[in-house]
Amino acid sequence: MTVRLELKASLSVDDAGTITGLAWPFGSPDRMGDEIMPGAFKGATPPLPMLAFHDPEAPVGAWSSIVETAKGLQVIGRLLVDDLERAREMRALVKAGAVSGLSIGFTTKRAEARKGGGRVIRAVDLVEISLVTVPAHPGAKVTSAKSATAALRIAEAINRAATAFRRV
Repeated sequence: MTVRLELKASLSVDDAGTITGLAWPFGSPDRMGDEIMPGAFKGATPPLPMLAFHDPEAPVGAWSSIVETAKGLQVIGRLLVDDLERAREMRALVKAGAVSGLSIGFTTKRAEARKGGGRVIRAVDLVEISLVTVPAHPGAKVTSAKSATAALRIAEAINRAATAFRRV
């Protein structure tokens, strides 16, 4: 039996390197015709490596939350921007929109042929999730790129409102 590492996968990043995204959307196949079903990621536990472009020599962070929702596999992680130059580069690429996809690396545990091509995948062993330019699944994207500047502005507005409220 041959074991293959397969690459599939919304995405955003903040100034501190926090990334959120949809690593695999349920309900539609990827460009290869593969559809991963709800429940297939059972047993996936953080931390999980965050790689740049599926390069095992280029870890840039770690995924700290991996949760199946009705939409798909939602993930939250952090680029190690304080420690790795490559992580700072990836943050810049995500912010610029040059890297906007997520792609999962996994081995298939249980699957069957899908009518029309590809497979219906019912169980996987999730190995890594990468930041990529073109994900295998067009719906796998970075969903949040928070800005520390925006967060500070919001905090300042809340503080101003609290001060004004106290005066009343």
